[in-house]
Amino acid sequence: MFSPEGPSLRELAVQALSSVERGYDLLAPKFDHTPFRTPDAVLDAVGSLLRRTGPYDAGLDLCCGTGAGAGVLAQVCRERVVGVDFSAGMLDVARKQAGPTGPPVSWVRADARALPFAPSFDLVVSFGAFGHFLPSELPGLFAQVRSVLRPGGAFAFPLVAPPRPGSPGYWALLGFDTVMRVRNALWRPPFVMYYRAFRLGDVRRELTEAGFRVELHALPEFGRRPDGSPRVRLVMARLPEPPRSPR
Repeated sequence: MFSPEGPSLRELAVQALSSVERGYDLLAPKFDHTPFRTPDAVLDAVGSLLRRTGPYDAGLDLCCGTGAGAGVLAQVCRERVVGVDFSAGMLDVARKQAGPTGPPVSWVRADARALPFAPSFDLVVSFGAFGHFLPSELPGLFAQVRSVLRPGGAFAFPLVAPPRPGSPGYWALLGFDTVMRVRNALWRPPFVMYYRAFRLGDVRRELTEAGFRVELHALPEFGRRPDGSPRVRLVMARLPEPPRSPR
């Protein structure tokens, strides 16, 4: 599961008994050698689809971690790219890595639930971060995303289809979430990381209530399940276009 360059079992245990912020500060130097980093195949597939819907001027990578998503934005944004994360350790790693070619990239430390930006972005992306938000936090999170987008802007993120009930993947995720809930009941501060809490139906409803128009795009690179549904979708949530001035 982990490469030799990744964290040891002891390091993971120390991270899991910390706060989310402190845990990622500790994990940051080895984060890119763990399964928690979004795979390049997902980044490439999202970038390919976004290139067909762009170009965009300014892009924001929400909960950017060590900056893998910034490379996707650099492919489709013409003016600037910003990565935001609340872990100083993850941002330090992002700054030290070779930046993608394209527009200038900057890194900002902030909480996604209180973004320090004006409505100045045309595209917001996020990769693999939503397990750190409780379902009750989604309305506030999506309201924050809306607040930093210009009219007509888009919020895009990949969403993997949940494993079938009874499958090995289903039991693995259920077991992980159960362990985290027991940990949080017994230990403080809590470490919010629940892989089964971010469900498509809930997400669509909350995005719609936040004022977005939601589109779902299959990522064909990952194929389809036996029932024909996509294994991975890109959720594209768009704001209304600005009204056109009469001629």
